Amino acid sequence: MIKGKILVVEDDEGMRMFVTSTLKKRGYTLSEAETGEDALEKIGKEPFDLIIMDVRLPGISGIEALDKIKEIDPQVIVLIMTAYGNREMALEAIKKGAYDYFSKPFRIEEMEVIINRSLEKRRLEEEVRRLRRELAGDHGTAGLVFADRQMERIYEVVERVSSTDSTVLITGESGTGKELIADLIHNRSKRKDMPFIKLNCAAIPEGLLESELFGHEKGAFTGAHARRQGKFELAHRGTLFLDEIGDMSDLTQAKILRVLQEREFETVGGSRTIKVDVRIIAATNRDLKKKVADGAFREDLYYRLNVMDVHLPALRERKGDIPILAEHFLELRNMRMGRKIKGFTRDALDALMNYAWPGNVRELKNVVERAVILTEEDLIDSTRLFMKDEKPGAMEPLSGHSLDSALASIEKKMILDALEKAGGIQKRAAELLGITERSLWHKVKKYQIRVRDLKKLKNLKHS
Repeated sequence: MIKGKILVVEDDEGMRMFVTSTLKKRGYTLSEAETGEDALEKIGKEPFDLIIMDVRLPGISGIEALDKIKEIDPQVIVLIMTAYGNREMALEAIKKGAYDYFSKPFRIEEMEVIINRSLEKRRLEEEVRRLRRELAGDHGTAGLVFADRQMERIYEVVERVSSTDSTVLITGESGTGKELIADLIHNRSKRKDMPFIKLNCAAIPEGLLESELFGHEKGAFTGAHARRQGKFELAHRGTLFLDEIGDMSDLTQAKILRVLQEREFETVGGSRTIKVDVRIIAATNRDLKKKVADGAFREDLYYRLNVMDVHLPALRERKGDIPILAEHFLELRNMRMGRKIKGFTRDALDALMNYAWPGNVRELKNVVERAVILTEEDLIDSTRLFMKDEKPGAMEPLSGHSLDSALASIEKKMILDALEKAGGIQKRAAELLGITERSLWHKVKKYQIRVRDLKKLKNLKHS
């Protein structure tokens, strides 16, 4: 018998308690809601395999709630409970996407037969989707590597929300993979063949952000020599990813809210109203609830964005993923650099597991890449993971430095090592690093690296 996670939506407390307590005793995982509004809030925050819902509810009816539930999660199975004599309403619910119904009063054994049949249907549908992904050469994660149960649940939510047009808010610390989740949602959606436009709101000066979002007309301000389309217009019929949305001013927040509500806007300096069909995925490393409480972020915009919340845990909270992520990054580097490093020593793995990872997955990726460049042996040991003046596995490597300066230091060291190995030949060094020659040229200029001196050093070594 298949057990699943079930939400019972019933305003009659006695009936609700009877159903939930009985099914819990039979091994199911139960959650409950008293109204349709409560149910929608719960469904927006966590996935359910099955929903058992009364057709008559205070506030929005079961029929109205059903429509909204299917918008949030088209795959979830809904069973309708109805009083004797309300067969017409039950049939209407089935037309709108409910799987089956049963009339009160009912025997719990009969209900369980319907529940098990429904859960088996769901299991078979998920198996078909999995097989289709495998036949297409996609094993489901599309770059999202995990073993931790938290991430498995997040992936299940992503799978469900991808097929909808719901607005998604992705939260989590810097480096946890928010952009990767946004990519995954878009590429799983019905908009996957349409534009996917990204904008880091924190990287654009406030005076230019409005123009970036909505575009501007020729002559709208000094330097506006021609009309320019904004990100909303460019993303028409596709998806717009707004990263670090918590850094917007009140004025820009108000304009974003209008687009979400009305699906229209005007360009800077323009009077013509432009209508757009855009799905919004937003991300932030800020605590937006706190910003709302402090008056630093609009409450109405927060709830517009937070239709579906995907929170990514910090890497230190999902340590079971560290070994497989490290192996994944090692495999990628081996392929890009033509290396054959087999893995990590025991002490290297211990060091990785014991470190706090303030930069999360992004920092782990950088550390592994640096270690690959520095390692000549078959296995990476802990001495290759950290700077020479650090203790391998210490909780605060690069102490006294910000994350940005620490990563810059690692990047510069990697570039110097690659250039030295390549004898100062930038094309060869770029291949070792897995980046373009132009990108390397910009980084050499950024860090003021004297490539000529490296070539001289090589000549001296061989003279």
